[in-house]
Amino acid sequence: MLDINKIRKDFPILKIKSNNKDLIFFDNGASSQKPKVVLDKIKEIYETKYANIHRGIYSLSQQSTKAYEESRKIIQKFLNAKSEKEIIFVRGATEAINLVAQSFGLNNFKKGDEVILSQMEHHSNIVPWQLLRDRLGIKINVIPINQDGDIDLNNFKKLLSNKVKLVSILHVSNALGTIVPIKELISISHKKKIPVLVDGCQSVPHMKVDVQNLDADFYCFSGHKIYGPTGIGILYSKKYLLEKMLPYQGGGEMISEVTFKKTTYQEPPHKYEAGTPNIVGSIALGTAIDYVKNINIEKIFQHEQNLLNYATDKIKSLNEVKIIGTSKNKAGIISFIVKNTHPNDIGVILDNHGIAVRTGHHCCQPLMQFYNIPATVRASFGLYNTLDEIDSFIDALKNAINLLR
Repeated sequence: MLDINKIRKDFPILKIKSNNKDLIFFDNGASSQKPKVVLDKIKEIYETKYANIHRGIYSLSQQSTKAYEESRKIIQKFLNAKSEKEIIFVRGATEAINLVAQSFGLNNFKKGDEVILSQMEHHSNIVPWQLLRDRLGIKINVIPINQDGDIDLNNFKKLLSNKVKLVSILHVSNALGTIVPIKELISISHKKKIPVLVDGCQSVPHMKVDVQNLDADFYCFSGHKIYGPTGIGILYSKKYLLEKMLPYQGGGEMISEVTFKKTTYQEPPHKYEAGTPNIVGSIALGTAIDYVKNINIEKIFQHEQNLLNYATDKIKSLNEVKIIGTSKNKAGIISFIVKNTHPNDIGVILDNHGIAVRTGHHCCQPLMQFYNIPATVRASFGLYNTLDEIDSFIDALKNAINLLR
């Protein structure tokens, strides 16, 4: 079991008041809070180790470069990638997906080729492929879900024609919490020699992810969801793909030699890291991942499952409330609606109780259209949340329902 009281002391923001109430932060699906060790690392780098990285012959630049590349190795080991050369620093999962769309898709797809997505995708895993569709004339096919929010693998298999060039799919739904059977889905795709890109934003902070075990071709996540800073994320890719793909952006760092006639490129991963990167964010992300590793990701998953089950049982006891997304295989996310009530009204009243939840379509408008609703209230849990907080949340939700009758 986790020592939650000890963990909570690591997060300075949990000591603040929100609307004169103790802050209860249930919006971890959007972004997580930061432990002091991450905040201290950011301060330390700027105060004692900051310089532009690579190529600097002076000591400070070499120290900064070493810290940056050590962070890459931390992330490589955390994901169990074969090599740190398979780890690319990006701004976040959105940029990672766009990188794959432009570097892999643009140069490998042609008119009539197909990309498969799921009904649950975040807009960041829909729009890049639509941009490519409009440019190249490719087709986007969608894996349907059932009312519980589960994917039917038989329906998925039916979509796997010889025109499919990529499957791009989330690991965990940010709106429903559904955990996709991603290893089986990848295995099915690979039998047809179709590569798979996995959006791991809602999985990496909450459960063990082993990219070799999954056999993922591409896997990405955002740092700010795993207790790291904003503006930094990771794209993992199998090395042979990175070696074949063209760069996403051009500029400093990614080049080997430049003339006005021709430019040659660095080897991966630097081939995909044009310009001055988010040096401090990259280093601090390594610190955040070390923090999670030291707590133990399996214990975090079990703790959040306990929170999910407890909150689900409590919400089910409220007649006016309907949970959206009832898969038996879920991460710590609950979306719900209240009868004859707009989610934003619930969110405002919960905020008055110091409780931060997300209301809206959660960047999943096609999914909301599937359920024929405009929005939901979403409570999403992190490693520092408690059963007592859920009790307070349920009390506040009851209060909101009574006020809005």
